[in-house]
Amino acid sequence: MIARQWTCLCPRERRAGFLRHLERTGVAETAALPGCLGHQVLEREEPGGVRICLITYWESMEAVRAYAGEEPEQARLYEGDEAFGIEPETRALHWRVLESRIPAP
Repeated sequence: MIARQWTCLCPRERRAGFLRHLERTGVAETAALPGCLGHQVLEREEPGGVRICLITYWESMEAVRAYAGEEPEQARLYEGDEAFGIEPETRALHWRVLESRIPAP
């Protein structure tokens, strides 16, 4: 299993709107693709805003490439992201998942 990690810094006052936008774009698109096993959205307070992290889980790097293209490290940004004043990472990180046990929220 592969975990794909992308983050952005979001202004605090735009957090709720951006999270709704993220759900309608990156989360919805990946969830509909074969090979996507799920996702997590994380956040933490930082100076200057809230760091939001989207982690998607994939069966393989081939499944990631079906979503991200031939340069999977290139972040997928969506139309409308700029309206929320985010500072997006332009690179996505990929991790081989060696072990996982996540309690239900």
